[in-house]
Amino acid sequence: MKKVLSATCVALSVLATGCSVGVHQQSGGGSQAEGPIKIAVVPKAIGFDFWEKVRIGAECAGSKHRDVELHWDGVSAETDVSGQQSLLQDLLAQGDIKGLVYAATDAKALSEVTKSAQGQGTTVVNMDSGTEPQPEDVPVYATNNVAAAERATDELAQQLGGRGKVALIEFQAGTSTNDTRREGFERGMAKHPGLELVARQSSDSDYNKALQVTQDILTANPDLNGIYAANEPSVLGAAEAVRQAGKAGQVKIIGWDTSEGEIKALREGVITGLIAQNPFKMGHDAVSAAIAEVRGSGAAPAGTDTGSTLITEENVDSPEVQKLLNPSCENAPK
Repeated sequence: MKKVLSATCVALSVLATGCSVGVHQQSGGGSQAEGPIKIAVVPKAIGFDFWEKVRIGAECAGSKHRDVELHWDGVSAETDVSGQQSLLQDLLAQGDIKGLVYAATDAKALSEVTKSAQGQGTTVVNMDSGTEPQPEDVPVYATNNVAAAERATDELAQQLGGRGKVALIEFQAGTSTNDTRREGFERGMAKHPGLELVARQSSDSDYNKALQVTQDILTANPDLNGIYAANEPSVLGAAEAVRQAGKAGQVKIIGWDTSEGEIKALREGVITGLIAQNPFKMGHDAVSAAIAEVRGSGAAPAGTDTGSTLITEENVDSPEVQKLLNPSCENAPK
C-alpha cells in the first residue's frame, strides 16, 4: 500500500521520530494564555490516507491558537500495539507534553498509558478509538461505528435484493473500532434474514492478508454474493481478490474509508459502497478540545460522533462528498 507522509515530515521516513509543527495565530481571536503549549497527536499509524486527513484537521485546529506546537508521530502499522505504547510513553517521559491526543491501537492495552498521562497532569483526548475502560473525563471524537456499520449492511442487503451469501472481513479484534464495526454489521444482518454469513476472516489490517483470505473465501464459496470489509486494507485486498476472480460487480463490496485506491475501485464498479468518515473533523475537534482543556478556556464534552456518509458511484462527485475526500482548513467538511 502506498503511504503518504505529512508535508511537514516530507524529509523523514515513517519510522522517524515524528515532527513538530509550530502554529501561530496571525491575527485576532485565540487564547491569551502564557507561553506556548505542546500537544502530541498520535494516530494509529502514519502514512495512510485516513490518518493524513486527521493530520490536516489537527493542524488546522492548532493554527487557530497562538503559541501552540503540535507534535505528530506514530507507528507504521495499526497492529503495532507495543510500538505505540512505547512511543506514547517516550513522549510523556519528555515532560513537556501538556496535551496528548491519540487513537488507541488496542482498547485494553492502551488504558494504562492514559492513566499514566493523567497521573502526571497531562490532558488526554482520544480520537477514532478510545480505551477500555474509558475514563469519564477523557472525551472520544469518533465515528458512531455501530450505526454506520448497520447502515452499510442495510445498503449491502439492498444491493443484493435482500438475499445472498455474505462474507465479513474484519481487521483487528480487540480494538474498539473493529469490534463496534462488527457489532453494527451483526445488527444489520439480524434485520435481513435473507442474508447468510458464510465466512468471517481477519485481515490483520494488512492488504496482502486481506487479498489472501478473500481469495480463500471465494474459492470455498464460489456463489458468494457480497462482502463487508471493515477498514481500508481489508477493502482494498478484498476488491483486488474479486477483480482477479473476474467477479467485479457480481460480488458486491461494501467497506470503510476513502483512499485513492478505494475511490478508483468505486468508480470502476468493483467496490459498490463506502462508508466515509470525517477524519478531518476527528483531528480538528480532538485537538481543539485538548487545547481548550489545557488553556482552561472551556470544559471538553464527553465526546461526539464526528459523522459518516455512505458514498456510492452516484454521489461521489457531489460537493459534500468532495469536501470529505479533499479536506482543507479553508474548505473544511462539516
